[in-house]
Amino acid sequence: MDDQPRLDDIKRLLFGVLQAPQQLRALPSFADVDAELMQQVLDEAGKFVASEIAPLQRVGNETGARFEAGRVTMPPGFRDAYQAFWQGGWPALACAPEDGGQGLPTVLEAVLYEMLTAANHGWTMAPGLLHGAYECLKHHGNAELKARYLEKIATGEWLATMCLTEAHAGSDLGLVRTKALPQADGSYRISGGKIFISGGEHDLTDNIVHFVLARLPDAPPGPKGLSLFLAPKILSDGSRNGVHCERIEEKMGLHGSPTCVLRFEDATGWLVGEPHRGLGAMFVMMNAARLHVGLQGIALLEAAWQKASAYAAERRQMRAPGATQTSLIAEHPAIQRILSTQRAWIDGGRLLAYRTAIELDLIKHHPDDARREAAQRWCSLVTPVLKAAWTRQGFLGASECLQVFGGHGYVREWGIEQIVRDARITMIYEGTNEIQAIDLLVRKVLPDGGAALGALLDSLGAEGPLPADVQQRFDQLRELTGRLSRASAGQVELPYWVADDFLQALALALLGWAGACISRTQPDWQAPARALRNWVLPEFALRTQIIEQQIPETGTTAP
Repeated sequence: MDDQPRLDDIKRLLFGVLQAPQQLRALPSFADVDAELMQQVLDEAGKFVASEIAPLQRVGNETGARFEAGRVTMPPGFRDAYQAFWQGGWPALACAPEDGGQGLPTVLEAVLYEMLTAANHGWTMAPGLLHGAYECLKHHGNAELKARYLEKIATGEWLATMCLTEAHAGSDLGLVRTKALPQADGSYRISGGKIFISGGEHDLTDNIVHFVLARLPDAPPGPKGLSLFLAPKILSDGSRNGVHCERIEEKMGLHGSPTCVLRFEDATGWLVGEPHRGLGAMFVMMNAARLHVGLQGIALLEAAWQKASAYAAERRQMRAPGATQTSLIAEHPAIQRILSTQRAWIDGGRLLAYRTAIELDLIKHHPDDARREAAQRWCSLVTPVLKAAWTRQGFLGASECLQVFGGHGYVREWGIEQIVRDARITMIYEGTNEIQAIDLLVRKVLPDGGAALGALLDSLGAEGPLPADVQQRFDQLRELTGRLSRASAGQVELPYWVADDFLQALALALLGWAGACISRTQPDWQAPARALRNWVLPEFALRTQIIEQQIPETGTTAP
């Protein structure tokens, strides 16, 4: 069964809970964007995903991308689907009209990519970095580069890559060795090797625009010595640039997406942004990607839930408690618990992710400085939570959904095993989940003693009365953050020991808030609400207890 977008579920959250059209129409840039227009875009996106992308899921997995003599051939149907995708204007939804875009809200782009990932994660990897590449070039590229490449990226006519990782330098980008030598004409010659480059070579588009981290000859050591360069596969005169694909990786999953080893051999490139400031420019791409990776976790969990729910509604096994004859497995409490728990994570995660996408537009377009600052605070704190907690649940929850099938889930026929394999990478790329947790606690929560986090929690309380259990979790987080801040002043390792537990605790607190919001407006959300209350939120006490036990008493040392 191919995943089919369940637009009613999406619309209930977007329109019924978040009131997205009302929020967005208050911004001058979206004065003409109403609920009818948003629904029309979502309906057409759903039709495109269901008819063009979902049917390619199996061939992407079984045939996969093929490498031969430096070239990559994508699975059958992938190129035609991509050509229809960019020519239909889908990559350009949220790009500015002056760049060839449609100027629509970011949340519509977010929902589109969620639906695409649920239908076919491997195919969706190809356009997955377009939004980040567009933002990076728009904010940091010079006029000449933007004139040559920005519209091609905005429309998706050309795809883009992010070339960071080297064999000896994974998350520690300060170890990057790729060199860039300045030329008399203002260009640079780039030489070095990059690994784990998604879509580094393919036949989907006529050109590929590589964004490459490299070092200038006068670069200081470490991450502060990195510069960012744009190096296309095909140069403007039609000649092939010195970018060579040496192989594609044999992977656990995502067989429809080529993960390439690239060699830059005196490749011509141009500086993006300022010398030695490349990491900041590159993080524009990475931060844009992290929300989408969080949505990938939600999407893959949705796809797994759909398969498991459909199977449970057809498969009969034993008698459910109180039944007099063989029952559908959907009637067994153990299966109901699995499915309702994943539904709670899906819907709660969607609410948080869609709100984050709305907040991104508020950062860009809201006329009030204080509101823009609040939106920036939301995105800074919530994005790493979405990326880490929901990719974790995407993998673990997909595995739980496989359990619904029993032995049938372990064989290829039903497609659930593919989702489990494909989901695992989301916990690793675009910054591992451990790095997300450290970023949240060490860089964003503790430096101001928890003031930003407290302001975020206060703002949620100001939106309406909070249920007692939600308020209690918020208060406990505040108190625990204060204790951590004081203790870590003398125990520098402490926050690194507990960063993951802190991120999970915050994720659960926000999930509890999201569940309360959904329950207020969606009375039929009873089964997920029960699962959330009984089987998900109790983990909050475990996570906070782990943290409390690691906070040393006066005179003791951290583990």
